[in-house]
Amino acid sequence: QVQLVESGGGLVQAGGSLRLSCAASRHTFSSEAMGWFRQTPGKERELVAAISSTGLGKYYADSVKGRFTISRDNVKKTVYLQMSSLKLEDTAVYYCAAATGYYLPREVKDFGSWGQGTQVTVSS
Repeated sequence: QVQLVESGGGLVQAGGSLRLSCAASRHTFSSEAMGWFRQTPGKERELVAAISSTGLGKYYADSVKGRFTISRDNVKKTVYLQMSSLKLEDTAVYYCAAATGYYLPREVKDFGSWGQGTQVTVSS
């Protein structure tokens, strides 16, 4: 299991940018696929972006494609989510998650380790 801690959330105006970070504590980080999920009241947790263990493979939800960028640094054991052109509908709690044995997992059940989440609020 990978222990994860998110940071970087906060308040931002629509059209602005924000970068989220997720720090891991185990050497196994470099063999784990990573994902960013988000959740709002009344909605299911949804995958925003995912990245393979080496960083060669990436996935983005249609709603954020072209605006968000996922990246990772396996030396620092950190995964990032750069969010630009933020919209009101991007407001949510964002969670970092890690998966073992998958190239680019997309299902919540495939991610075995989760962070506590960080709030992102986009204002008009």
